[in-house]
Amino acid sequence: MSRIGWLAAAIVGFLAAGAFSSSPGGALLAPAGWGQNVGGERTVSGTVLNAGSEPVVGATVFLKNEKTKTIRSFTSTSDGHFHFAQVDMSIDFDLWAEKDGKKSPTKTVSSWDDRKDFISDLKLK
Repeated sequence: MSRIGWLAAAIVGFLAAGAFSSSPGGALLAPAGWGQNVGGERTVSGTVLNAGSEPVVGATVFLKNEKTKTIRSFTSTSDGHFHFAQVDMSIDFDLWAEKDGKKSPTKTVSSWDDRKDFISDLKLK
């Protein structure tokens, strides 16, 4: 079978398996779970912990917008908790904490993640 024939057969098989659905306008659409979030907001929260997994009071938690490079910050509460509201779901963010020269590994809050409440603990090292 030629390369083009093989590709055509693969596409027909893929469509026949129901992997895509057709919209009223005739365009093919990927299932809802495929692709980045188009809009909406989420919360990002968690707890800053020390090496002994105890809550850290007064740590600075950073949330960096990877598109605009702007950074929001939050100072952890008496129980080590942090919380960011109105975080755009269509943009990737970097999340990390710092205190007294110690820093947590950076975590990514991905636009591919469809959770409305992103909860993650940050451990200082």
